[in-house]
Amino acid sequence: MDYITRDMESLVQELTKEYSCILVCGPRQVGKTTMLKNIMAENRNVISLDDLEERKLAKTDPAMFLTLHPAPVLIDEVQYAPELFSYIKMAIDNGAPAGSFWLTGSQAFKLMTLAQESLAGRVAVLHLSGISQKELYGTGNNSPFEITLQAVQERKENRQSADANRIYERIFSGSLPALLSGKFTNRNVYYSSYLQTYISRDVKDEIEGVNETQFLDFIRACACRTGQLLNVHSIASDVGVADQTAKHWLEVLEKSDVIFYLHPYSNNLLKRTVKAPKLYFFDTGLVAYLSRHSSPEILLNGAINGAILENYIVSEIRKTYLNAGEECYLHYYRDKDAKEIDLIIEADGLLHPLEIKKTASPNLAMTSSFDVLKKAALPVGMGAVICLKESLTALDGNTLVIPVWTI
Repeated sequence: MDYITRDMESLVQELTKEYSCILVCGPRQVGKTTMLKNIMAENRNVISLDDLEERKLAKTDPAMFLTLHPAPVLIDEVQYAPELFSYIKMAIDNGAPAGSFWLTGSQAFKLMTLAQESLAGRVAVLHLSGISQKELYGTGNNSPFEITLQAVQERKENRQSADANRIYERIFSGSLPALLSGKFTNRNVYYSSYLQTYISRDVKDEIEGVNETQFLDFIRACACRTGQLLNVHSIASDVGVADQTAKHWLEVLEKSDVIFYLHPYSNNLLKRTVKAPKLYFFDTGLVAYLSRHSSPEILLNGAINGAILENYIVSEIRKTYLNAGEECYLHYYRDKDAKEIDLIIEADGLLHPLEIKKTASPNLAMTSSFDVLKKAALPVGMGAVICLKESLTALDGNTLVIPVWTI
């Protein structure tokens, strides 16, 4: 089993020199603790609140907990003891040196809320997702994905090229370190166990008396709609729950980072836009498992092949921003006249429209909806078609053709 170097490592080390507290949040089993253990100094204490005795002490007597486990310390699954945050704040206010507290947790919304309430201005919050395509198949430093010819050419020089078959192998394999490192080899058993652990630990804390089988069916119904506009009623009907229940369950999936949304781009000049968000999963391997695709070849030719490719590309672009510790302004566009743009990146005062296509032969007709952004409040920058073509090229002076493997 080999450790996979994470792009966020250098950022954590840099911020540790400046902040007394670093909080790394993200989905379960994406390697938060493993990454921190790999780069930490030998004198740092490591405590997991999965240990029920440690959790009890942290909740009932946080002062004693921190006395027994002095800084520098790594506290894993810190969301189980929110009582610690006010005592960490006091330690920082009393002069705790840079790098004193490293915290991890798998409930990002809860943790970020706690951090904002108790540690505002005292903590650097980072969001780690699954292993990125670049971490597996690239070299050099990570940087947020940019739509300029120079930036894409630079990425191209430090990435491993892949044809359609290899791209779908990457999609099918997913992004969870335990599988990609070879620690576990039976993916069906792994994903089944992953979901059971997630439901028993996280879901039951949020939804009292939840029917585990029904909730698993709910996740599966969501996976079959990845890359689509969110239709709560449709998902609720499939599973046999009320719309309000489905909304609450979606909130739980989002809070625990299993899913994320792409929200529509709109402003006062674009009044006919669709308002529903698009649904994506953090891990395409989980989507493939839930939608019962048994091989990359079947996935490549299956009913969700275009949608899961879109999920993969959006999540990979998102990771390039998260791993750099930068805000990620991603949107999509769809209006009531059926004009659609799969992805819009807002960066440096420009809007970059992107089409995502399961093709190796893109054409300008695929970008016909880009013109709607001329009415937007911000100017339009370089656009692109991200597709299965293996080489970097362009359709015209304003539209690049970007291979998926360069992200």
